[in-house]
Amino acid sequence: MRSTRGDIVIENLSREAAAAHVGELARLRMTVFRAYPYLYDGSAAYEERYLATYLEAPRAVVVAARHGDAFVGAATALPMAEATSEERAPFEAAGWAVDRICYFGESVLLDAYRGRGIGVAFFEHREAHARSLGLDTAVFCAVDRGEHHPAKPAGHAPLDGFWRNRGYRPLPFETTFRWKDIGEDDETAKRMLFWAKDLAGGGATR
Repeated sequence: MRSTRGDIVIENLSREAAAAHVGELARLRMTVFRAYPYLYDGSAAYEERYLATYLEAPRAVVVAARHGDAFVGAATALPMAEATSEERAPFEAAGWAVDRICYFGESVLLDAYRGRGIGVAFFEHREAHARSLGLDTAVFCAVDRGEHHPAKPAGHAPLDGFWRNRGYRPLPFETTFRWKDIGEDDETAKRMLFWAKDLAGGGATR
């Protein structure tokens, strides 16, 4: 799948293309997730190991946004059945059919390219991929830093409205991921909340 937003090209990468550009994709994640609310102090080595999950999963997709030859954003997705236990467990515990769910991983975009519809395109590409696999529910999770985190910038606007406009609704599920925040010496657990969309009808579903 390939689409454009002005002079930005958004396309699903082949497995070979994603592997060839894994270093650039890793740097994108490190750059974008360093900002609030993730505050992620990552390493290229860890990022490349993380991205290997999507390169090795046979039904995963890596979507890239390019400005000329430069990668300025990326998004990933794979069937929940091929996701990690941290991602699957809340749905399995609630009795959801994980073999009907597509899990959307990160969606990262450099600041200078926001507001051009690229984030919307990332959802469109991943939802189309999920439907092509016969999956009828899309889910993702986002970090919850609470209302009063000391690093929260003045005027910070959460993405809840954007997600709702795309048809996603919050679920009463959560999990924890571990990473090292900027200024921390060790990894700590972070609360992650899930959102979902019924790809047939537009609402969260089991």
